[in-house]
Amino acid sequence: MTTPLFLLRCVQIGLSLSELDLLTIGMVNDMFCESQNDEYDGWVQQASQSDMDAF
Repeated sequence: MTTPLFLLRCVQIGLSLSELDLLTIGMVNDMFCESQNDEYDGWVQQASQSDMDAF
């Protein structure tokens, strides 16, 4: 990952430069991946209570 790409990812998830002092590169990457997962709308099936009980 290049520096410009890293900074773009920070802007996309709303991090400021002062917040970057508190985070590692790995934490920022994890936050970006999770933000992309939250926006995914392709789940075709959700578990019901009976599914959770069987689990």
